[in-house]
Amino acid sequence: MIETVPGKLKLFLGYAPGVGKTNAMLEAAQQRAQVGERVLVSGVQPLNAEMLPRMKNIPLAADGGLDVTGLLAAKPDLIVVDDIHAENPAGARHPRRYQDVQELLESGQDVFAALDVQHLESLIDDVYAITGYREPLTVPDEVIDKAAVIELVDLPPEELLQRFRAGRVAAPELSLSGAEKFFRLGNLIALRELALRRAAGRVEAQMRAYMRSKDISGPWAAGERIMVCVSSHPLSERLVRAGRRLAGDLKADWVVVYVETPERARFSATHAQRLAATLRLAEQLGARVERVSGRNVPEAILTYARQNNITKLIIGSPARPRWQKFLYGSVVEEIIRHSGSIGVYVLSDERGPLQPGLPETWRPQGHWLRYLWAILLVALITLISYPIHLRLEPTNLAMFYLLGVLAAAIYLGRGPALLTALLGVLSFDFFLIEPRFSLSVEDTQYLLTFLALFVVGTVVSGLAGTVRDQVESSQRREAQTSALYALSRDLTIQLDLPAVMQTVLDQVGIPFGRQAAILLPTDGKLTVRASSPGFAEDDVSLEAAEWAFKHGQPSGRGTNTLPQIPIRFQPLRTGQGAVGVLAVRPSDSAHFLSPDQRQLLEAYSGLAALAIERVLLAEEVNQTRLTQETEKLQTALLNSISHDLRTPLAVITGALSSLHEAEESTPDAPLMDHATRLELIDNGWSEAERLNRLVGNLLDMTRLEAGALHLRRSAIDVEEAIGAALDRLHSRLKGIPIETHIPAGLPPVSADALLLEQVLVNLLDNAAKYTEGNGAIGISARALPEAVEICVADHGPGIPPEDLERIFDKFYRVQAKGGPQGTGLGLSICKGIIEAHGGQITARNRPEGGAEFAFTLPQADVPRERMM
Repeated sequence: MIETVPGKLKLFLGYAPGVGKTNAMLEAAQQRAQVGERVLVSGVQPLNAEMLPRMKNIPLAADGGLDVTGLLAAKPDLIVVDDIHAENPAGARHPRRYQDVQELLESGQDVFAALDVQHLESLIDDVYAITGYREPLTVPDEVIDKAAVIELVDLPPEELLQRFRAGRVAAPELSLSGAEKFFRLGNLIALRELALRRAAGRVEAQMRAYMRSKDISGPWAAGERIMVCVSSHPLSERLVRAGRRLAGDLKADWVVVYVETPERARFSATHAQRLAATLRLAEQLGARVERVSGRNVPEAILTYARQNNITKLIIGSPARPRWQKFLYGSVVEEIIRHSGSIGVYVLSDERGPLQPGLPETWRPQGHWLRYLWAILLVALITLISYPIHLRLEPTNLAMFYLLGVLAAAIYLGRGPALLTALLGVLSFDFFLIEPRFSLSVEDTQYLLTFLALFVVGTVVSGLAGTVRDQVESSQRREAQTSALYALSRDLTIQLDLPAVMQTVLDQVGIPFGRQAAILLPTDGKLTVRASSPGFAEDDVSLEAAEWAFKHGQPSGRGTNTLPQIPIRFQPLRTGQGAVGVLAVRPSDSAHFLSPDQRQLLEAYSGLAALAIERVLLAEEVNQTRLTQETEKLQTALLNSISHDLRTPLAVITGALSSLHEAEESTPDAPLMDHATRLELIDNGWSEAERLNRLVGNLLDMTRLEAGALHLRRSAIDVEEAIGAALDRLHSRLKGIPIETHIPAGLPPVSADALLLEQVLVNLLDNAAKYTEGNGAIGISARALPEAVEICVADHGPGIPPEDLERIFDKFYRVQAKGGPQGTGLGLSICKGIIEAHGGQITARNRPEGGAEFAFTLPQADVPRERMM
């Protein structure tokens, strides 16, 4: 397989709209066109259309995106694309134009493109801080990082400001008031510096690459590794962008880490979606995303950092009141205190924490019935305690309420447990402490009891709830691990492709609640080879499936390629490339895969790909083995029949040659008499019949192996069939006595007349080969309950016991010294014909010497009147 060399991207970078980056791009493309290169332009604004006389303009596709298929089919030397940050309309091949450009580059096409610095994903926070404008359409930094050439299109800010005031700058993204605010001299100077720094960073990277290629010692003795710590707070997106920018500046590896603690195990839907969006952003910006489990966030972060040689940490610190820091502690301060030599970068946010007060997991959660059960539990404890409160000290009765808090925490959850603790304290005071049926207290020492009961109940409920959350988290992970183990185990024992595909489809539906289909390449095109019940093949978008198969990346639902398609196409990749595509469709259109589910689906896809590749390789091995066996059979056939073909041909040729010479002789001196001529003719005739039988056997074997043997059954009289076979072998059996034993009234058999005659001919010919001197060939028949048995016996040397099991194999012959030669096909053909009729054929040695072949055929269903 020939790998496609990626194309080269030249990016024209500007610091603001109107600096002239599009004109500079078109001028550079025009220079390429003037030297004879074929240049195509797409998505260029009408303002610059007059610069396209030497270049062909390819309009946008019908769906509003770049016509990627048309551009690739034209096979140009260069493609020019403007506004690569633009958003494509719904239904386009990709949601964004830069993704169209990436596909063009992956297909080997060179591209010129233009971009403003405000559209870079890692810089939008800085642009917002400078201008107050947040760009909604951003481009990942990997686009600029992978550009072969970056040309900075610069213009003095004063001159750009004059152009803006003269109405010569088009900024469709900005409103009139927004444009006035954006195009300020200070803003433009700051944006210009951003663009210069970004371009300078790219130049520095090229310089370092050159130094490395030339083995020049430089200042990079130890590599940097950056770790960004995120949560469900909106500040996390800023952290990810800052991490990407810092990693780009330092040319360092970076990882985004989320710590899942028992308190964070249960997030609300809003928080879970926000966290998933943050992790997707990190993946899009090129980060490696990791989920770490731990009880303490600072400890988990620092442990991971030290184990993975992290040199710099980026964390966020939402503004909080001092009392909250005092009550709950500060994660940032604890990380800084124990960070050691690890550098810590802190980004603050004035919006503060998302959840003032109690953490989310301490807030009331769960169905209202759980809280009702908590109330009933307190009522039950009170009913039990009230009759015995005069016999026990009140402090002892408090233990009942504490047990109730523990039971509520274990079985009902943290919220109901907190309610149980509060109601327990109130009930204990109201019903069991003097004065009863009042919340007032005579003995102030009970206030300490109330406080201790509430605090202990709260702590116990928190600990029990934490254990409960840990158990549920462990159960989820165990379920995922068990699912992967079950899939791996089931795939290991499957040996054929349909079973492997069905196993994958069954297992995918369990954890994901989705219907699935598997597409494999057939004759160069993907086709649906297996699908879940109800999964219509018409729903499969072959365009999206082909894209996923070709690029080795997911497409369709929840991805950046054809996201409007309701099916997700997951490539089945191995180390050798993609072997197929897994299509999954949710039962609920509103339900998207969570990050954990996406990782699990990727793991499923990896196992499925390995299993399919294993089966396909096994099929290739079997096919290769079959080819080798076929070649061996062909060689054996040629070796076997070469002698049998040459012998009769030599006799026939010699007889014809002698007859030809005799005819050329003069009447006065003839070379041979009439009797000699007849003998030559008889020999030639006999050998011609032998050759005809050999060719017939070969043709019959070919028909048997190809399954092209069609039976034309009729009621056959056994005696007539034997007589016809003897007539065909009249000359071959000349001089050999034939003994027949056919009882009167033998029922007819249901068989094909010609094929039955062929079986008898082969058996009689085989008997004739081994019949010695004065021996005779015996033919007998007898009626069985539902069949007729026919036997052909000879008086030869018999069959060695070790050869009885293989006597009917193709090309197998008894190795007897000085014995007759043959192709080893006759008996194999007999076996195939008899079994096609539903009968059986066997070989055995006779006690008196010689071999006997017996076969059975079903009796014909003939009315009794016709038999009489």
